[in-house]
Amino acid sequence: MKSICVFLGSSAGNHPAYMEATAALGRELAKRGITCVYGGSCTGLMNELAESVLAAGGEIVGVTVQALKDKEEFHKGLTRLHVVPTMHERKTLMIDLSDGFIVLPGGIGTYDEFFEVYTLRQLRFHSKPCGLLDVNGFYEPLKLMLAKAEQEGFMKEPYRDALAVSSDPSHIVDLLIAKAGQ
Repeated sequence: MKSICVFLGSSAGNHPAYMEATAALGRELAKRGITCVYGGSCTGLMNELAESVLAAGGEIVGVTVQALKDKEEFHKGLTRLHVVPTMHERKTLMIDLSDGFIVLPGGIGTYDEFFEVYTLRQLRFHSKPCGLLDVNGFYEPLKLMLAKAEQEGFMKEPYRDALAVSSDPSHIVDLLIAKAGQ
């Protein structure tokens, strides 16, 4: 696995565990020589991810849209920053640049990114592994919702077969690598 895209919040969240897990994931990716692809921001969890990858000697690639590039500040130390015209093109490029996806806590933008890659995987537009880094029980409600959708006949493939879940940054990377080999 050469690269993993990480979807996560541009805010830090209300619990220190979110920043700690983000930093641990960044260090883990760098240690394994896995390039990290993310949104490029220098705020919140996104900044922590970039800082931890870079501090551990890794590569971090940002992907953003021109409208955000024009009004927001992006991390100055990025290995590369790709700028595209639309959010759709942004997500498409993030998918194309990545061999797998890890989702940390975040808001509606993070959910949008997760559900797009997860849906595309379910529909077999790609076979790249997807995982949730379930820090501080953040994704417990989502796991219940997915189980309910499966139980009620709205998901053909059991979500547990298509989605790796762990609360440990090193373990989630192990799970994605294992799923990539299947």
